[in-house]
Amino acid sequence: MMRKIKSREELVYQIVVNSFLGVVLFLVILPLWRVFILSVTPFKYVDNSFGLFVDPGKWTVEAYTQFLSHPSFLHAFRNSLVITFGGLAINLFMTVPMSYALSIRSLPGRKGFNVIAMIPFLFNAGLIPSYLVVTSLGLLNSYWAVIVPGAIGISNMFIMRNFFQEIPLDLKEAARIDGASEFFILFRIILPLSIPIMLTIGLFYAVGHWNEFFGAILYLNDAKVQPLPVLLRNILMGLNTNEYIEYDAFSQVSVQSLKAASIFITMLPMMMVYPGIQKYFVKGSLAGGIKG
Repeated sequence: MMRKIKSREELVYQIVVNSFLGVVLFLVILPLWRVFILSVTPFKYVDNSFGLFVDPGKWTVEAYTQFLSHPSFLHAFRNSLVITFGGLAINLFMTVPMSYALSIRSLPGRKGFNVIAMIPFLFNAGLIPSYLVVTSLGLLNSYWAVIVPGAIGISNMFIMRNFFQEIPLDLKEAARIDGASEFFILFRIILPLSIPIMLTIGLFYAVGHWNEFFGAILYLNDAKVQPLPVLLRNILMGLNTNEYIEYDAFSQVSVQSLKAASIFITMLPMMMVYPGIQKYFVKGSLAGGIKG
């Protein structure tokens, strides 16, 4: 099969687009590379290095060793995993049925329910009422304090609803004629066709829970339940105390390298997850963004 010859305008368009994307890619990768290089730079080269390249033979993982051996790291890492996976399960369990219900055009009062769902998206009660609600429910210093308030992301719910609306009605009607219930239709017909949007929305929720910081600072005062971002903040703020200065002098690791290593380790899990679901992410985002 002969390859189609592109016109001059198409070639120019491709060059311009690819050049722009190349610049964007460079601007995204550069800070990450800078953080990584700083994290593996030995103490004596930190001040004399430009910061973008160090001989690989001189790299050191001592900064990572110190951060991973921090007495609170395992607890904080476990807390982040519990909050991320527990919160993700609650989010999908609450969002999927609500999205499916609002996608049914014959649902009585559907427009009113959509308006009600839109209200918390447009208007926020504020910090003090939210804190009073969490306190009155007895959720302080528990994982539920950072999971329950965001159990349903309204924007994510509407994206998923739009995706469900694009599924052909013939599939649902055929199942209803055969006597299938709405729960059967949802779990046996709709969800198997909704893997792209499920992974897309799941990624949104997971990233939000993994990066949970403000809610954790506000509601989780007990160090036993604080997630990794809070530990990272405590380490960054504590690197100028006597404890860390003495530790740095002993191991010849700079404060800058410790900060860079802690930041890189904290963001590494989400960086590893995204490439695996990238193709579903793009498909789910485009399909869920169709106006319904």
